[in-house]
Amino acid sequence: MKFRAALRASGWLFLSLLSVSVHAELVTNTVAQIMIPRVFRLDGVIEAVNKSTISAQTNGQVEAIYYDVDDVVKQGALLVKLKDTEQQAALRRAEADLRAARAVLDDARKNYRRIKDLHEKKLVAKSDLDNAQVSLNTARAKLDVAKAALEQAKEQLAYTRITAPYTGIVTERHVQVGEVAHPGSPLMSGISLQELRVAVDVPQSLIVAIREKGQARVELPGGKWIEVRDLTIFPFADPASNTFKVRLKLPKNIDHLFPGMLVKTAFETGMAPALIVPASAVVYRSEVTGVYVRDEDGKIRFRYVRLGDALGEETLTVLSGLQEGDEVFPDPIAAGARLKRQRAGIQEKQGHE
Repeated sequence: MKFRAALRASGWLFLSLLSVSVHAELVTNTVAQIMIPRVFRLDGVIEAVNKSTISAQTNGQVEAIYYDVDDVVKQGALLVKLKDTEQQAALRRAEADLRAARAVLDDARKNYRRIKDLHEKKLVAKSDLDNAQVSLNTARAKLDVAKAALEQAKEQLAYTRITAPYTGIVTERHVQVGEVAHPGSPLMSGISLQELRVAVDVPQSLIVAIREKGQARVELPGGKWIEVRDLTIFPFADPASNTFKVRLKLPKNIDHLFPGMLVKTAFETGMAPALIVPASAVVYRSEVTGVYVRDEDGKIRFRYVRLGDALGEETLTVLSGLQEGDEVFPDPIAAGARLKRQRAGIQEKQGHE
């Protein structure tokens, strides 16, 4: 009854009912056929979503390096500091230019108001007022230029302090203290372990079903499987292997996963019939796997089987060795003891003959 209840709880669709019979005080279960998801398992490679090389955005001599390869850095941490003498000078010059532009604008406003008052009293010509307006507009434009130059100078100064764009691990350092960096010069490379994904090469025969399903599973270290619904399927195939690249985005902050690791992935592509037996009926003897069955003549036999996936904790699928309707013994110890007595009885009978 527990076996039947577990199957109902798993949501599987039965094609034939599971029956239970008694064989001389030994209970048997009839091998049933059900529909289960057709699953293809493929190897995937862990990748870091955030993987980048930080480059210099201004000129400057490398003054200090605060992290090295394999160091863990927090987002916003200072990685490299460039000498900022030139940038500081440019900032002071921009600030002075801004003050001068404001002074010129202030003078142009006063002159414009004075000329306007005189023009209203008809003491100056209209051309004088126009010239004052042009001077005022020019002063305003120069102030805007000075403000932009100041923002640029501040930005160039900020570029001398290179910080981490995300929390991660330094994978490569490209500069030494004392070297001169130029815009575009690589400084450090790093990856983030907070956001990972799995890259899988999927055969083109499966890609249509995978697009329709839009989900997969990934096996974590320790044997636990997690569901993944954030799939990215590349819109083109590799002509050399006839496979499509599929990326599975993993949940954040999964322990014991690192870029470059191989993991198992599972994709559902439909439904398929499968034979099931109680897990308690399966016997494992070294490299041999089998079950005790009742033959057509009513005798107990030990039959080798090849197992598939588990359906919960109490049910296993069988790939070969059994057929629908076969009767298996869920208590292999009792069945094995009965088989020994059966064989002893046969030998005794042969001895009398």
